[in-house]
Amino acid sequence: MKRILVPTDFSKYSEEALKVATQIARKNNSEIILLHMLELPHQTSDVMGGSGKSIPEIMYYKNKAISNLEKLMDADFLKGTNVFEAIEFKKVAEGIIDASEKNNVDLIVMGSHGTSGFDELMVGSNAEKVVRFSSIPVLVVKKGTTEFKANNFVFASDFSKETKKPFRKMIEFAKIFDSNLYLVMICTPNSFKTTHNAEKIMRNFVANFDIENYSSQIYNDTNIENGIVNFAESVDADLIGICTHGRTGLAHFFNGSIGEDIVNHAIKPIITFKI
Repeated sequence: MKRILVPTDFSKYSEEALKVATQIARKNNSEIILLHMLELPHQTSDVMGGSGKSIPEIMYYKNKAISNLEKLMDADFLKGTNVFEAIEFKKVAEGIIDASEKNNVDLIVMGSHGTSGFDELMVGSNAEKVVRFSSIPVLVVKKGTTEFKANNFVFASDFSKETKKPFRKMIEFAKIFDSNLYLVMICTPNSFKTTHNAEKIMRNFVANFDIENYSSQIYNDTNIENGIVNFAESVDADLIGICTHGRTGLAHFFNGSIGEDIVNHAIKPIITFKI
């Protein structure tokens, strides 16, 4: 984990994410890319169309963003950390994904206050969109998280063969923080497994990995999302880890994504690993 991308819109949520990323960077000798996306679709269309009438307005917003970035770069909590700043003209989620791929980023850390109701259905949060499309781990920091801990790390999964690759990435992350891992399988009325079968699946899965300082748990609840959140609360988790398929289009609309729902609704910080 040598390079961490932190998107910022200069809100308190993104500043909290930057504080968390700084703690991770210092622990792992990583560098940070601090990215501001300047999303100006109408102004950009005018410029591309040749009218040029919005160029002064675009330059105003760009200069203001540069000024805000410079102020943020002077923050006391960034001292001693290797931080690079960047501004790009793209849609937020799309620009974050592009920047992570272009710069060989190992982790994206971003703040989120979540969404609910109509806004969630029609728009969703930028964090949700990044989680859906990112091929690298995404750590979503929730409101009020300025000190990052991963002492109690809950990782929820069905422990199927397709989760072996993200599980390996999760172990690497947990080792950095010497985490106490809680591996949990959520059983619901729609995905019922007997205790015997669930324990066998988890035991066979874990046998393929060199892993220490963990426990295996089975937790019953009304649905998987509630099960993850409630189990995390029951063990006083510092961090929740999950895999995400990154569904898109109609499959995403009809089936939804547990990862994105958890990102929106859980109070704890969430780290997602793409299957």
